[in-house]
Amino acid sequence: MRFTKFTALAAGALLAATAATAQDRDGWPSSLTVGTASQGGVYFVYGNGLAAFISEELGVSASGEVTGGPVQNVTLVQMGEHDIGLVTMGPMYEAWTGESELAPGLEHTDVRALFPMYETPFQGIALRGQNITSIADLEGKRVSVGPAGGTPGTYWPRIIEELGVNATVSYAGASDAASQLQDGLIDAFLFAAGLPIAAFSQLAAEADVRTFTFSEEEHEQVLEAFPEVSDFTIPAGSYTVQDEDQPSIAMWNFAVAHQDMPESLAYEITRLVMENNERMMQIHAAAEATLPENFENNSFLPFHPGAVRWFEENGFEIDEDLRG
Repeated sequence: MRFTKFTALAAGALLAATAATAQDRDGWPSSLTVGTASQGGVYFVYGNGLAAFISEELGVSASGEVTGGPVQNVTLVQMGEHDIGLVTMGPMYEAWTGESELAPGLEHTDVRALFPMYETPFQGIALRGQNITSIADLEGKRVSVGPAGGTPGTYWPRIIEELGVNATVSYAGASDAASQLQDGLIDAFLFAAGLPIAAFSQLAAEADVRTFTFSEEEHEQVLEAFPEVSDFTIPAGSYTVQDEDQPSIAMWNFAVAHQDMPESLAYEITRLVMENNERMMQIHAAAEATLPENFENNSFLPFHPGAVRWFEENGFEIDEDLRG
């Protein structure tokens, strides 16, 4: 092979890039673990897809791990057992202030935000024969609220109690809860995840079901009682069985890491996700909202310095009190 001047220049550039990369990767781990949630939920799909994307592009072996959801994910990151966690900001705030149900009294102040993911709307599904159209119709019913420690498992029982509804609540992963509904072991399945929820889509394809949320009065009461949630509309057509918009509530999701993650790694992960929305949407449609401008939906959790660097290089200003 002829070693031309162009080839020499290219080889030199490659060596320089390799040296820079080696220097930039100082302190990087050989592998990464991403805390997700139960199978059948959006976290499971999103988190495993994110791990695969990191592996492909950054050359670090990354894998998703099934967990109980955000409440557990925050603590796993705080304790250094997971590198990245997917969290909703309600459980994140409780953990930040030492009010986590999993680790009460432990302020999770070593956790830092990387990037915004999407909103998690709250929704229910039931067999059509149950005639359930709002939360009030759950009176006396058997209801699964997802896995204990997840966003739905944490907040649905509080919402049901706030609305004065007496239901028998149980906990299960999304796939298990869907199977229980089909088998008649529960009367309704309440969940919260990015749209469309895989378990709901499967139920819509396999059984005679209807999705439901809140009556107008219930909706107003929940918004007033829970300031950590926001108004949200689940659009018609989200599932084949849903013909109309449904009023709901939602929480924002963020990917988080420990403050000790190398700054260059946090920067590269943030860059990878924030600059490749089309690729993220191939992982899950909920990633439509995985956009840089949505960083502002975090009002309390400091961003990792690596994430701060990417956002500010790209024209987004991080408040001083949110710099990790």
